[in-house]
Amino acid sequence: MRSLRQRLTVWYTAALLATLLAFGFTLYIDRRISTARELDERLALEASLSAYWLTGSQRVLERLVTPDESGVPKLDPGIAAYFEAFRDYLIVADPEGRPLFISETARALPFVSVQRMIEPLRAMPVQREYGTYTPDPGAGALRYVLQPVSAGGQVGGILVAASFDSIVYGPSALLRSMLVAVPVVLTASLLLGYALGRSMKPLETMVLELEAISDGRSLHRRLPALRTDDEVARLALAANRMFARLEQSFVALHRFIADASHELKTPLMVLRAGVERALTNPRNPPENLEALDNALAEITRMSEMVENLLTLARADEGRAPLSVEACDLRELVNEAVETAGMLAEAEGISVTTRIPEQPVLVNVDRGRMRQLLLNLVTNAVKYTPASGTVGLELDDRGADVMLQVKDTGIGIAPGDLPNIFDRFWRGDPSRSRVGAQPGSGLGLAITKWIAEAHGGNIAVQSRPGRGTTFTVVLPRFAEHPNGVPIS
Repeated sequence: MRSLRQRLTVWYTAALLATLLAFGFTLYIDRRISTARELDERLALEASLSAYWLTGSQRVLERLVTPDESGVPKLDPGIAAYFEAFRDYLIVADPEGRPLFISETARALPFVSVQRMIEPLRAMPVQREYGTYTPDPGAGALRYVLQPVSAGGQVGGILVAASFDSIVYGPSALLRSMLVAVPVVLTASLLLGYALGRSMKPLETMVLELEAISDGRSLHRRLPALRTDDEVARLALAANRMFARLEQSFVALHRFIADASHELKTPLMVLRAGVERALTNPRNPPENLEALDNALAEITRMSEMVENLLTLARADEGRAPLSVEACDLRELVNEAVETAGMLAEAEGISVTTRIPEQPVLVNVDRGRMRQLLLNLVTNAVKYTPASGTVGLELDDRGADVMLQVKDTGIGIAPGDLPNIFDRFWRGDPSRSRVGAQPGSGLGLAITKWIAEAHGGNIAVQSRPGRGTTFTVVLPRFAEHPNGVPIS
């Protein structure tokens, strides 16, 4: 469960259930102990009253036992009539443990059960004794008390017994009540937990808004202001203040890059023009020409870097619109192949291509797409050794098209792949082809922006020593991709 609201509901319910079980178990044990105590007190009282009635009757009547019609000794009917009112099991026995009276409730038991109940009377203790036993398998346990009686040698003792279930509100009834109450309480707790979870709704809204603010172009957005004064409201307020500071920093940084790039263009153009004039001056000594050539190369590289910086700065501010028109990508691929061929010819690198025979019409900015292809093929040639191969492929997949630039070059280390599209990032210079001019580290960043600005994406696959493949997927008809205006 990834939702905090769901976890809160589950943990709240689990905690409540554990509390109910602990409370119920404690209450059950306490009720069971108190029930046994109450039952013992009741049985002791009934045994004391019975003993008192027998000893009192013996003093008055001097005769407690009379033979019945078959000559078996029995408790006198007049005395026995008193015991018929007992609701518990009651047995009066002579000193040898033979029953003289069995109450009506005990007589209702099976014969075997009555015989088992009489057994404790055959070993009558000197003092009152408590015990528990089960007269029948599967039946409930009985609690009994043995009460010795001194009544002229006619009666030896009394057994009074009762079931634990005879208590009005015993442990079993309590357990049944708990089993009925627990589902109701859990259902109520789930509803309450869900209601508490709804209080996390502002956090969910904040998370969605924070996920939307994922780049420098969305820092103008703010979290919704809450009218409460709790921690969530203060968190939203602190986050909004942070976004305001970040927005100011990003705007200042982008403005500085754009302004600096724009201001550097003119001096670089002047320097370039001056170096080019010096190179064409016939009076210039030959030993100066090499230095001027190097200076012109560096000026050209700096001019390209400044132009790239200006492009990225405008893209970050959303001021780099695309001039989209229907274009046959085969034409752009063929142009890139020609450029790659000229760059690779001196190094002995072969360039191959595979394009469909039918036109591949896609809505793209022709200039930006040409820049994307040139960046990829230039990199491929730069990092491919002599006698290697660079290939361009174009596939029409219906709803989208796929461009691939493959090479058999030195490849990219696995640790470098996550950073390949970062600005100003360049791999280990020792991995580039000998004599290759180092780049500015902005070409692939611009390539990624161009692909995403057209609603597509770019991916790279590479293995050191086995080459690299860049794959660009573009939708056939893109309209306002990624919030970039298309004109």
